[in-house]
Order: sequence, then C-alpha cells, then structure tokens
Amino acid sequence: MDSAAWDARYAASERVWSVEPNQFVAAHLASLTPGRALDLAAGEGRNAVWLSSLGWDVAAVDYSAVAIERGRASGADVTWVVGDVLTCALPADQDLVLVSYLQLPATQMRQVWPRAFAALRPGGTLFVIGHDSSNLTEGVGGPQDPDCLYVADDVLDALHTDDLLIEEAGRVPRVTEAGTAYDVLVKVRRS
Repeated sequence: MDSAAWDARYAASERVWSVEPNQFVAAHLASLTPGRALDLAAGEGRNAVWLSSLGWDVAAVDYSAVAIERGRASGADVTWVVGDVLTCALPADQDLVLVSYLQLPATQMRQVWPRAFAALRPGGTLFVIGHDSSNLTEGVGGPQDPDCLYVADDVLDALHTDDLLIEEAGRVPRVTEAGTAYDVLVKVRRS
C-alpha cells in the first residue's frame, strides 16, 4: 500500500489500531532507561505516545499524514513527522529505534533495518516486531504476501555489522480472536 491508501484506511475509521502499546513493545521496552527514541512507521502513534508517557523524548515517523495527525491530536509530547522510512532523514544518536509491524517487500525491508540501526548511538537498542513468515502455514493474520513477511534471521542478515549485540531474536506467539499468530521479534544493541 502507498501513503494515499494508508491515508484512506486511517480516514475510514475512528481508530485503526488500539490506543494501548503493542504487547511486545511494552513487555520488552518498559524497563529501558528513557532517552531519545525513534518510532519508524508509527501509524497513529500508540507506541510513541506510550514511550513518551514513560519519559522518552520521542520522534514518530509515518508516511500517512492522516495517521500522523491522529497522533498529534493525542496531545502527547512527541515530534510527529510525515516521512517515508526509506528516504527521509533519520535523527542520529537514538537510544531506541522501534520498527513495529512494518511489512514492506523484502528488498525495501533490507534497506529499513540498516537505516534504523545506523540511527542508534553506541549502546542504543533496535527493537523490531512484525508478522512472521510462518503465519502463512501455521498462524493467522498479517499480510498474505510472502514477500512482505520475514523471520528474525532476515533482520540479522541485513544488519551485517561488527557492532551488533543480539539480545533476542526469534518467533513469538500472539493470541488473537482468530487463533494464534506468530510474530518475529528482534532486540539488538549497538556496541
């Protein structure tokens, strides 16, 4: 989908995603010491707003102007940016970069992950959560285009760098009304 399609999707309903942060974002990031955070493909900003409430200095980027306006309307102390995560300038020296359920074709995702990692300061954390490829055969939900799905090794392979410290990388189950979905979860730090 392009930005116009996402604008239409956001405009068609009061809220596309929940107000609460993603369960894995909350579980894995709540204990981090607040600093500077960048939420890429932030959508309506549920994770950015939550991080801000914990004391993070957050910038949220999404290419849907409608989604960014929704986030801005939350009143949260977040820097809201309309931009394409593939091409917009990303602020440097981030303590945390979050990529949550960004499902682009594989060639584009292999560009996003290194860009996200490059925005980290030494010691900073990159957290990626998304729909795992195994949903096509074992789980439910998410995109049905195999090219837009990935596994943890895809993320790690794209980050081929010597200053990568892996904290967690694998597949996690997520219970939904339709059944069990599987997500890819990668948490790495820059040494």
